[in-house]
Amino acid sequence: MKKTNTFHSAYRRALFYLTFCFFFTSCGISKSLKHIPDVKQYSLEIPKVNKIDDSTFSYNQNYLTKNKQQLWELYIKGNPLQLGYNNGALTQSLMQQQEGIFFSKVEGFVPSKFRQRLLRFFLKWYNRKMYLNVREDYQAELYGLAQYSSDQYNFIAPKYLRNLYLHGAHDIGHAMQDLAMVGCTSLAVWNENTEDGDLLIGRNFDFYVGDDFAKNKLVEFVQPEEGIPYMSVSWPGMIGVVSGMNKEGITVTINAGKSKIPLTAKTPISLVTREILQYAKNIEEAIAIAKKRKVFVSESILVGSAADKNAVIIEVSPKNFGVYRVQNTSRVLCTNHFQSDAYKDDKRNQKQIEESHSEYRYEKLQELLQQEKKLTPEKMASILRSRSGLEDKQIGYGNEKALNQLLAHHAVIFSPQKKLVWVSSNPYQLGEFVCYDLNEIFSGKPLSQSLQAKTGLNIARDPFADSEEFQNYERSKMYGKEINEAADDKNTVLTDDVIPSYQAMNPEFWQVYYQSGKYYFSKKEYSKAKIEFEKALTKEITTVPDRKNIEKYLKKTLKKLK
Repeated sequence: MKKTNTFHSAYRRALFYLTFCFFFTSCGISKSLKHIPDVKQYSLEIPKVNKIDDSTFSYNQNYLTKNKQQLWELYIKGNPLQLGYNNGALTQSLMQQQEGIFFSKVEGFVPSKFRQRLLRFFLKWYNRKMYLNVREDYQAELYGLAQYSSDQYNFIAPKYLRNLYLHGAHDIGHAMQDLAMVGCTSLAVWNENTEDGDLLIGRNFDFYVGDDFAKNKLVEFVQPEEGIPYMSVSWPGMIGVVSGMNKEGITVTINAGKSKIPLTAKTPISLVTREILQYAKNIEEAIAIAKKRKVFVSESILVGSAADKNAVIIEVSPKNFGVYRVQNTSRVLCTNHFQSDAYKDDKRNQKQIEESHSEYRYEKLQELLQQEKKLTPEKMASILRSRSGLEDKQIGYGNEKALNQLLAHHAVIFSPQKKLVWVSSNPYQLGEFVCYDLNEIFSGKPLSQSLQAKTGLNIARDPFADSEEFQNYERSKMYGKEINEAADDKNTVLTDDVIPSYQAMNPEFWQVYYQSGKYYFSKKEYSKAKIEFEKALTKEITTVPDRKNIEKYLKKTLKKLK
């Protein structure tokens, strides 16, 4: 599939960088590999976890449980080192499982043992300056967390450094895939655009590392010794923030932008947003924090603020910085291109708008907001779950032009003034949205009570999740994998019923015809390949490069038929 192919081309670029630079930076690599943060300043009590049942664990006032919607809920408090230890002790089995899923995915991308060794060298070189760009208190927290990592992957890097590298995985995934890995959508509305006039924010986090990676969603509630208590939604082993809100009503969500591939990792974007949540009470403080950090990818950070009753987009990249503030309107929309004046002449951003699916989703948001004049949390969930194209066109399930691409790790809805947050449960953003009240959770009440405080406000599961169409979509993903593998293996021939069945499961999606065409092309059945490529070109194709790729295959096929 497209993302795997992009990974391989990026991987070759990575090896080029490695060959060119490795010999000139061995001293820097050696220094970074030996680096251990200074944790002596922090008091520490090694956690002794109390197992209440198979899905509930506690240690002092720290708590981990799994709710009936299958979301893991974690509450931790303490100084930076203690936070790391408490997190690691409570989530150890989940964290190790997550690490295994991630590295097995990388192994699938790079099956050759020799290339895996080269990739490890590359990661050590690429990440050699990361520790110089991460706050010391976050390094201490990561050090504590790393004590509970698996020994199985010590050959990749020591535990602490491996944890640090994993916090840059989202950014490296951006950089290496030229930012094609994610297509997130977020929006903020207030005043005349909401039923009660309050600020309301929604986001889809379309970061996909496979279905297994998304199974153990973690909703974290963190009470640090210094700064503001906050919540975030991510996965076990993550101390950074991709979607979150603090007790002051500051929210952060991140969306990828278009970026030049940098030569070295600096501050992972999720640690910049974590710092905003922990230390900002208003938009100006959030901007000041983002401005002082050196990032290594381009990212839009949508920041909502209860104090300001407003939202802005902070647009960061390795060599530029902008803030997009709306004028004469009470809504902010964010997909995967920049909108501030700082980037108006940026050629990469212009290319992103012209060639990707970002502008299409932006227009879809505008269309839906014309239809839904005054949003509620339930209406916001409906927007985030939208599967159709512009003017309700059927564009196939899983099409990245849809707001709901059926691959989201999670969706979140924030009501900053009320301090309420809704978190989606599996599958994707189709499951029940669970409501949490930060005022309750950080009130000091027993967590067994406060975590359950707002379940009456939950948003119902999408009926589509229990439909035959959804089951067909899930099956079609397995068929697609089988067809791709058969196309790559000259000895594998599919039975006649496979491709018609595959296409019938998701008939409006361009990719089912493109993949079928590639299979027939690989088997030298050029007449059949021609039909499939021509069908693909009649559908709503995700990006300009995707269309060009199909046209290239069709041209090659027609040459073969002459």
